[in-house]
Amino acid sequence: MKCLFPSLSTAALRTRRSIAPKYLGLFAFTAVCTAAPALGAQRIYVTYGPLEESVPIESLALFAKEGKIDSNLDGFAQYAKKTQLAEIRSGLQAKAEISHVTIAQFLYTPQGEVLLERLGRVIQTKARQPGFYAIRAALILAASDPEGLTILNVLQKFPTYGIRIDIARGLAIANELTSLINRSNRTIAGIAQLSEAEAASEPAIPPAELLQPQLPGPYTWKKSSVTLTSPNRDRTFDMDIYLPQGSPRPAPVVVISHGLGSDRLSFEYLAKHLASYGFAVAVPEHPGSNAQQIQDLVTGRANEVAEPAEFINRPLDIKDLLDYLTKLSTTDPAYRGLLDLQRVGIIGQSFGGYTALTLAGAGINFAQLDKDCQLENKTWNLSLLLQCRARSLDRNQYNFRDPRVKAAIAINPIVSSILGETNLSKIQIPVMVVGGSADTVAPALLEQIQPFTWLTSPNKYLVLMNNGTHFSTIEDSPQTVFLPPPEVIGPEPALARRYVNGLSVAFMETYLNNKSNFRPYLEPNYALSISRNTLGLRILRSLTPQQLQQFSSAPARTPAPAPALAPPPVPSQPPLPPVPR
Repeated sequence: MKCLFPSLSTAALRTRRSIAPKYLGLFAFTAVCTAAPALGAQRIYVTYGPLEESVPIESLALFAKEGKIDSNLDGFAQYAKKTQLAEIRSGLQAKAEISHVTIAQFLYTPQGEVLLERLGRVIQTKARQPGFYAIRAALILAASDPEGLTILNVLQKFPTYGIRIDIARGLAIANELTSLINRSNRTIAGIAQLSEAEAASEPAIPPAELLQPQLPGPYTWKKSSVTLTSPNRDRTFDMDIYLPQGSPRPAPVVVISHGLGSDRLSFEYLAKHLASYGFAVAVPEHPGSNAQQIQDLVTGRANEVAEPAEFINRPLDIKDLLDYLTKLSTTDPAYRGLLDLQRVGIIGQSFGGYTALTLAGAGINFAQLDKDCQLENKTWNLSLLLQCRARSLDRNQYNFRDPRVKAAIAINPIVSSILGETNLSKIQIPVMVVGGSADTVAPALLEQIQPFTWLTSPNKYLVLMNNGTHFSTIEDSPQTVFLPPPEVIGPEPALARRYVNGLSVAFMETYLNNKSNFRPYLEPNYALSISRNTLGLRILRSLTPQQLQQFSSAPARTPAPAPALAPPPVPSQPPLPPVPR
């Protein structure tokens, strides 16, 4: 079966905005499943200034499928090493497991169109027209093909005779990306050195006093679920409550806010762990930016990954939740006297990290958004594509700070522009910011490290996981629409979750329960002692803008260093026990 989309004219493709969002799923399905003769690209034209070479795509296909290099590729192959050719062949065949409907729906969102516009400047039609529409068609067609979404298949489905690749523009983009990667690596390596220097000056925790906050605590817990209706908004959402049994009363409350496209099960492991230490844990589901929203996007019931209003709704969800728990603790016999709503901690990941920091005291910074979003089409900070959607909100002075919140942990937060330096500096409660060196969604340098330097709270912590990604700490949920492949999740996600368990307990015990015996587990030497080579862990208590500038502008080492945060040799240690389920 062939598909209709390649035969659509450019003019027809440009009418996409006239299609009602609810019909996009049907349109995408029809576009890729209608029997019709297919057109496809025959050659790739590589241009660099006045120079131009072309290669038949069938030659690339022969090389990818059989490893044979014919006369058309011989000229290129003689300049490449065998290892490079092997990487190219593997890259042409690498398959992304994603359905054509899912990718079609995403490519029609504002974020998808920004990425297509950037890509279309480099990958053009033979007539030198931007490849925006052709790339979108090729991606959808390739994803619908039995062979799946591979680079080779995308090339073969490109709906014009030729594909023109502008090497000069491509190199410019590559240079931008390389510069960001190099700056990030230098910065993270500098932070690792600072952390290790601090660790060397700290006394070790005596073995007799050693606690293990990454292991389950002494209490059992009971889970219940409720549906909340906001008293002031047309909004209903579900919430899970994990109530410790037999713990000292009343229990401090910790709220966990999931990220975009996740749900309240994504951090169930952390909720159970905190409850085992005597914390009452509340985990809301944020409609409009949860897994169901992505499902609605895929099926055509939504046309955005998240509406801009979610930047307002999410923190208000938490406020409504805390109000509900306050009432519950005074009116419901099952909860009376069991919850301390004046000792509240909040933990959030990604979009939830933004949510946590707004409740900690930072508001939306429209001036910073207006400045930074001028570069929306040029940045490699993918999280900015979401942050910039907030510019369409009413320009009010949104104040989400909740005085009940006494401590906040933000994991992979997206905050650099939506909150910005001015508003992040207003946070005065204890804050922990967690980032991963391999996070390509919310790059650590731009979204965690630099924002950390803007914090003025006397109790602040920067935690970095070497090789950690945007998905390292998220647990799989049955409701998840898109499951990242292992390469995207990164190494040892169970270890990443174990780190989060231990750090969260130590942080909340220190700042909600005022237990000083947990403070040593927030120090650089403890992080170094439990760090593993596959997923290095470092903690830093202080980083100035001057130090950051020094790290990021330092000349690259020769030879180039190993991946950032690679830990130095440490005494052998027994492996940590498995994460309890």
